[in-house]
Amino acid sequence: MISDSESESHVLSSISRMNTEKSKKGGFYQPSTSKELLPHPPGLVQARRYSTGHIFRKFLVLGSFSLIFFLLYNTHSISFLGLKKDKKYSESYDSYIKRIEEGYLAVPSAESALAASRDYATHPHLAGAVEDFQDAKDILALFQSEFGISTPTTEPIYPAGSPESREATLSTTSKLSKPAAWVDIYYPVMNTGNADGMVVELLSESDQPIWKADLLEDGDPRDETAAKYKHSVPPFHGFSAAGEAIGQLVYANYGTHDDYDKLIGAGVDLKGKIILARYGANFRGLKVQGAAEHGAVGVLIYSDPRDDGSVTVENGYEPYPAGPARNPTSIQRGSVMYLSIYAGDPTTPGYPAYENATRVEPTNIPNIPSLPLSWANAKLLFEEELGGVPEGTKLNGRVGSRKVRMVNDVDAKVTPIWNTMVAIPGHIKDEVVLLGCHRDAWVMGAADPTSGTVSLHEVVRGLGALYKRGWKPLRTIVIASWDAEEYGLVGSTEWGEDFADWIQEHVVSYVNVDVSVSGSRWSTSASPSLAHLIQRSARDVPHPTDAQKTLWDAHFDIGPYEGPVDAEFARMWDKMTSDEPRIGPLGSGSDYTVFLQRLGVASSDQGFGNTPTDAPYHYHSIYDSQMWQEVYADPGFYKHVAVAQNLGLLTLRLTDSLILPLNTTQYALELDSYVDTVIKSTYREEILPDLFPLRRAIAKLQDASFKLDEEKAAAEKAFHKALKKISRARNPRAIRRIIQWIKEHLGISAPEVQDLRFGAFKWMSSMTESSFSEAHICKSRGKGPLSDFIRAAKRVRAANQKLMAFERGFISEDGIKDREWYRHLGVAPGKHLGYAPTTLPGLTEAIVYDEDRELAEHEAARLTALIENLAEFLKV
Repeated sequence: MISDSESESHVLSSISRMNTEKSKKGGFYQPSTSKELLPHPPGLVQARRYSTGHIFRKFLVLGSFSLIFFLLYNTHSISFLGLKKDKKYSESYDSYIKRIEEGYLAVPSAESALAASRDYATHPHLAGAVEDFQDAKDILALFQSEFGISTPTTEPIYPAGSPESREATLSTTSKLSKPAAWVDIYYPVMNTGNADGMVVELLSESDQPIWKADLLEDGDPRDETAAKYKHSVPPFHGFSAAGEAIGQLVYANYGTHDDYDKLIGAGVDLKGKIILARYGANFRGLKVQGAAEHGAVGVLIYSDPRDDGSVTVENGYEPYPAGPARNPTSIQRGSVMYLSIYAGDPTTPGYPAYENATRVEPTNIPNIPSLPLSWANAKLLFEEELGGVPEGTKLNGRVGSRKVRMVNDVDAKVTPIWNTMVAIPGHIKDEVVLLGCHRDAWVMGAADPTSGTVSLHEVVRGLGALYKRGWKPLRTIVIASWDAEEYGLVGSTEWGEDFADWIQEHVVSYVNVDVSVSGSRWSTSASPSLAHLIQRSARDVPHPTDAQKTLWDAHFDIGPYEGPVDAEFARMWDKMTSDEPRIGPLGSGSDYTVFLQRLGVASSDQGFGNTPTDAPYHYHSIYDSQMWQEVYADPGFYKHVAVAQNLGLLTLRLTDSLILPLNTTQYALELDSYVDTVIKSTYREEILPDLFPLRRAIAKLQDASFKLDEEKAAAEKAFHKALKKISRARNPRAIRRIIQWIKEHLGISAPEVQDLRFGAFKWMSSMTESSFSEAHICKSRGKGPLSDFIRAAKRVRAANQKLMAFERGFISEDGIKDREWYRHLGVAPGKHLGYAPTTLPGLTEAIVYDEDRELAEHEAARLTALIENLAEFLKV
């Protein structure tokens, strides 16, 4: 059982984004809130799957890696950022990076962001629809234009699994020499709703309808796009079960695991009943799952204005579009997949949804119907059947006297979806920084996800401007516009399952954006290894509206409205919020899920969300519109720009840093707090296993990480020292020695001395296509500046390989009990939460839900073994 306080914490985790934005905080873990936020030493770090064979498998990069930095320090005539080729200059690598960042930050603009939003958010683009396909091609054209990619005769749109699709991704880390863009087509099973067949009605004692819900948003003509497209996507739930249900109504608050337990404990029989629940606290699919497990026959889910904070009609605010309060007819669509079991296409769990894929019977979608309701319709049901709206979060267990009939008319079929991709090859091709945002929306989706798409649009413009002016990333960058996220993270998951081995071998980090703007307060969640990097980058980005502050300060921003709030909501909000900013762990609810939770790639997510004093966000409604975005969410579009600047800065620092800016020590230290949370999660000490071996393993990991921090610093220092010795020569003889070494040990041609300064970068890229093994490196054991330089470069490369492997170290091939698709033993979406994270999930759930000491001992033992292996791997 979960205690009341823990249940309350779960409720709070979702309300933090006002029952609308996809919450990533909460659950069993409450991160630290110290002033500096993160402990020292701040070693910069990240990961790759940690077999020793992987570490030196691709030493082909080292030769190019070494000479790249030699050239960056010593090239006297490089055309970059507007400098003419005949203008000689010399600058340090730090200055070079600073100039790149300044050049990037100058590009994203409010004018461009606003124009892009008006292009993308003024028409529906449901996944799999014609408009969605057109948007996929529009994003493809953007990628081609900004990165100078010539338009091929045949559109680069490839069925997933085809040789062309495979080659497009796999070539990015091998033979790709210039940017390339393409579209991958996957074929998941998805459903669509039939508006004429949807029914919610109240029946008389003779089973005749006496009231019928309109199941329609009013489409007020003052919001032109909402009025124009109010019939375009009927209110329905993605992956909901088709069918009819008749039963008495029972109110279940948020429909959480704890809410259902309380109803059962109060003697309420849910068998044969229709559940009325409000959005918030957990993923909507888990409301349906819980109802089905207790024998209910249907579920109705509505948006409750009590979760809108101060900005309500009751407080005197006009409903949208006349004012900022919730439009009472707005309806939240959304997926009811059982997200905690697995994500992606329900019929192809763990493998990609090719057109000819073998499909299985889904185990993560409901078998009882559900429908979304407006507050206007839900309020009438409360008044007619349940004696009014219950106070706060109280459950009175009242059962309606009359029956409700509901019909969910949906059609499920194999439907094509389109992921649009672009790759910008780096000098070090086999290390990849991945950046993505989904493109599909339930209707127009001005906030979800178009605000994210707009921020990504500005990132593409910024990186494209750098590329056109001579910059090439040190590491490869891949940018994705994912499809069908709204149905259950489908596009990103299918691509992740399709290229799982490639991702685990090459991807350094995944930077996600989804809803970049839906309110006033900026927040971020991430793998702990990324926390320092995010904090520093946010402090280097200007605040969107206050020149005296930074983006990091926007952690404290609030909306412009005021007024009393529901007492229960106020108490929970105050308990959840903190006086200090924090970066919490990721659960699920957006496209980072497959990369972090299944493949072990350090990931992040960020955006501006709602506060109690913001205009309520009409999540998944026709009123998530361009007008609402311009009037209430981000007048001027400055927040869109701030997110774009931060996303780009994160990407550049992950891409161009000599040592990967990831912090294993931060992660290792957080593990102690995760264990503390496990202990606090139960009052039954007899269930707790002996956690001393786990504590000892964590201490070993911390010690290994501290030593890795020292090695990173020493390796970088040695590299710069060796480079300085070589750079002092500044003569053709020294350069000839480098060329001679490359010829002898790599067996490839190098440019002539006179060509180094002007053709070096092109040559360096081609050089990475040649083989370069550990044996080649080991031949260089002599003394002198060149040998020192090669050895130093080898140390840097080895440190980076350990960093890449760190997050992979938490992956267990056996996965988490009862939901083996999730394989990260450090963090997972809460089993009964969906969005919010549970840290040390296998161990926590064995104690909290299973209440099984033997199982808890097993989970503690395998977690201990995993961490000990990771500590051993990190040793230097």
